[in-house]
Amino acid sequence: MSEKSAARILDVGVTRGAEYVDVRFESARSERIEVRNGVVAALADAVSTGYGVRALVDGAWGFAASDDHSDAGLVAAAERACAIARAGASIARRRVGNPPPVPYVGEYATPVLREPSSVPLGERVALLLDAERRLRAGAQIAVGRAWIDLWDSRKTLYGSNGTRITQRIVQSGCGVQAMAVDAGDAQTRTYPGDIGLYQSGGWEIIEKAALCDNAQRIGEEAVGLLRAPQCPSGTLDVVLGGSQVSLQIHESCGHPAELDRVMGWEANFSGTSFLEVDQLDRLQYGSPLVTIVIDNTMSLGMATCGYDDEGTKSGLSDIVRDGILVGYEMSNDTAREIGRESNACVRAQSWSFAPMIRMCNLNLLPGDVPFENIFDDVRDGIYMESNRSWSIDDRRLNFQFGCEIGWEIKNGKRGRMLKNPTYAGMTPRFWNSCDAIADARSWFAWGTPHCGKGEPMQVGRTTQAAAPARFRNVTVGVGYDE
Repeated sequence: MSEKSAARILDVGVTRGAEYVDVRFESARSERIEVRNGVVAALADAVSTGYGVRALVDGAWGFAASDDHSDAGLVAAAERACAIARAGASIARRRVGNPPPVPYVGEYATPVLREPSSVPLGERVALLLDAERRLRAGAQIAVGRAWIDLWDSRKTLYGSNGTRITQRIVQSGCGVQAMAVDAGDAQTRTYPGDIGLYQSGGWEIIEKAALCDNAQRIGEEAVGLLRAPQCPSGTLDVVLGGSQVSLQIHESCGHPAELDRVMGWEANFSGTSFLEVDQLDRLQYGSPLVTIVIDNTMSLGMATCGYDDEGTKSGLSDIVRDGILVGYEMSNDTAREIGRESNACVRAQSWSFAPMIRMCNLNLLPGDVPFENIFDDVRDGIYMESNRSWSIDDRRLNFQFGCEIGWEIKNGKRGRMLKNPTYAGMTPRFWNSCDAIADARSWFAWGTPHCGKGEPMQVGRTTQAAAPARFRNVTVGVGYDE
């Protein structure tokens, strides 16, 4: 049905004067189960099906979406997309839209070892009930949570240039969280990382998380934080756990490297960017150890696909190479503006949203230091894990992050537990202070399932693979990095 429907939409769009038209049919299923304090608090299973039409008229884009698959509905959606594009062209100061340069015909499917649908609901719920029960390591545990999220999206993109791409994207995630409360204090521990384990794949991702094996430790750490001393303030060396490095990449490189922010085309959710085009191949973003790459082909990445939602083939590209800013996350139109080609970073939340530049799989390449040796040269510092809070300015330049848990480092040894650790800095100065990154054995694909951007807001799923890393002379605790 979609092939015949696509032909109808493309024909109407071209007839109505569009230089290029594409239509993306999508059917997406999402499932969530959450257990809280021994009972099932959420059990949701939703399916959404429809299509989105893009039309290019006189250098301007129009978009319309519908779930009406009747002939009248198809015609109306195509006509509406063309009308919106024509209206935009009539008031545009400058017209920058162009058809995609290369048509592709292909298929892609996420490798899945165990289909989530093959796991009985009772088995899923039993896993979460057991994991949440193990969180309760003491009477101070006031809230215990365990959850599973599953997504299965099937979509086909047809373009008037001959593009035809069919994809199935499967993503899975889960986690546990314990909140301990006592004497006016509340402390939270989450596992894995700070939001759970989220990767592309099937039920094997849930099994890999090993929630039941780690839940008791997480509960004990939450209780232990109630008694732990406050993290000190001062200028100290900092070692960040892998999931916290992932969050640091996300906020201080991923969003500012979105080329629509750089060009002023997007400013929602913490503004524009300090990574201006005239700094390409010049800005010392980080130390020579810092190389950050886009890899939308990587195994387990939440943004991994064969093609993006403009129909551009996925691949690898550099954002930062040996510490120097060398690239951006781009669409066809933004890339053309700076004399480059798209690196397949365009996504839509669903069929009902227009595609836009999104952070994808943005990875800090591992170093050569075994994790057990990354503390060796630290005389006085803090090791921090699992993000708890974040704040960053509207150019993604100055930031402050808080973590769930920290440990004192003295003379190369990790010591006592510390609560409420925070650190702050200015993005280039902070990344230039990086003098060690753990090796590939500690490198892990940390997924972010709910990244917001745009107005109206769209939710994207990204990955920032990272290993623990060491940073020198960082502002820790209450203070200001001038």
